[in-house]
Amino acid sequence: MPSDRVPSERSEATSTASPSRDRTRRRLPTAVERSADRVSLRRGVTGVLLTVVLPGSVQIAAGNKSVGRTALRVWLGLWLLAAVALVIGLVRRDVLVSLAASGWFLVIVQYGVLVLGIAMSLLLIDAWRLGRPTDMAPRHRLGFVLLTFVLIGAVMTASVVVSRTVASHRALVDHLFAGGGDSTTETGRYNILLLGADAGDSRVGLRPDSITVASVAADTGRTVLFSLPRNLEDVPFPDGSPMKQEFPDGFTCENHECMLNGIYTWASEHPELYPDADDPGAQATKEAVENLLGLKINYYAMVDLKGFESLIDAVGGIRMDINERVPIGGGTSPISGWIEPGENVHLDGFHALWFARSREGASDYVRMERQKCVMAAMLQQLDPVTVLTKFSDIAKAGEEIAVTDVPQSKTGGLVELAMKARDHKISSVAFTPPLIYPGSPDFAKMREVVANRIAKSEAKDHPSATPTPDGSPTPTEPSSPPTSANPPSSPSDGGATSGGISSPPSASSSQGNESEDLDEVCRAR
Repeated sequence: MPSDRVPSERSEATSTASPSRDRTRRRLPTAVERSADRVSLRRGVTGVLLTVVLPGSVQIAAGNKSVGRTALRVWLGLWLLAAVALVIGLVRRDVLVSLAASGWFLVIVQYGVLVLGIAMSLLLIDAWRLGRPTDMAPRHRLGFVLLTFVLIGAVMTASVVVSRTVASHRALVDHLFAGGGDSTTETGRYNILLLGADAGDSRVGLRPDSITVASVAADTGRTVLFSLPRNLEDVPFPDGSPMKQEFPDGFTCENHECMLNGIYTWASEHPELYPDADDPGAQATKEAVENLLGLKINYYAMVDLKGFESLIDAVGGIRMDINERVPIGGGTSPISGWIEPGENVHLDGFHALWFARSREGASDYVRMERQKCVMAAMLQQLDPVTVLTKFSDIAKAGEEIAVTDVPQSKTGGLVELAMKARDHKISSVAFTPPLIYPGSPDFAKMREVVANRIAKSEAKDHPSATPTPDGSPTPTEPSSPPTSANPPSSPSDGGATSGGISSPPSASSSQGNESEDLDEVCRAR
């Protein structure tokens, strides 16, 4: 009897344990199932990757064909626009620069990239769905999900970064190109007033440290630079100017402290004279310069010294031939270094600034020549590729520009004009002794020199034009020496020495008053 019960108990134990082992045991997939899983994984991964490269293709093959066709058309359209932009960039560079500085275009790009990012993410999710992740093995299913969400995250991150970058760029452009200038060319020329401003700790208010007018032919880009000394005295104002009522005999003071560069400060301190002007100081300076040269100023731009340094760095520096050592520092601060002479010397923003700014051992007139040489170097070396690829850096540097009234719609045309100017030699005139004595200026002669120089410049492109208004050669003889009652002002940090009386400039200052080729003047320095 006992022997009969033992097999029965073993049988019951075996039958009781078998269901438990069956539940915990996993059936190994067959070769066919493993092959099908690999095919499903490859199909899914290929689908999401193909969506990134060719959006809509997966939907056309296995999903909503109308959605796929729409996505594919948009994607191909974007590539077509890129190709058109490339062609336009080769043929009409000014159009691309205009778009890069157009507020409406930047708004479209800013929000367009976000819409494209969202649309691409939705297509990736749909491609993941069409990949049938439920047919995959669990480990493959998890990897497929992670891959899809990594791609979605990358697409959305890129869209947000691009959108925010464009938004920042648009804010800079709106700040920089506020507009207000006169885009009409009465005589076929654009006349642009360039003011280099300095607001040092020892100075009262912002005032121009350098004053230059670039007169550019609208059809050829041929340029003439007119440099005005900042210490020019007795500057007259045109009829109708609010400053004319305040200074009917010109910007004159008994102590010889009322000079050309002080007009900006004085008008800025009396904004009631120009209630409709965004910058009363700049408007008053424009009126004075227009009256001095007999030119209608279309636009102006004031760049402070820090902005100048940043602008040079933004374009990658400039290269110049330097023939003499130029100190870094001096005056009220010790000399901390030197810019050494050499050919094709690369200058970053800091060193280019000191090359143009340094006054230790040099006069204001020498500094004026250096400043023109720096401007000429920038013009010759600034190419369209640099403008387009570094537009954001240039705009950030432009944020440090105190004032400009160039409208956004005209930036492309002006850049294209600058590119044309590279094909011509730059003529220059410096209204310094012995041509003009700042303490006793001959304003009629200044206007005559301007008219003659522009006529000569235009005759190079239009030979039928008369070289000068009166047929006579351009006058270069010095104006009459000033009398002791009205001595010339000598360049100094304040524009005059104590008491307003200063010695005449050195003979070296007379070199380079007028030149047909500014590059030759710069190489001879």
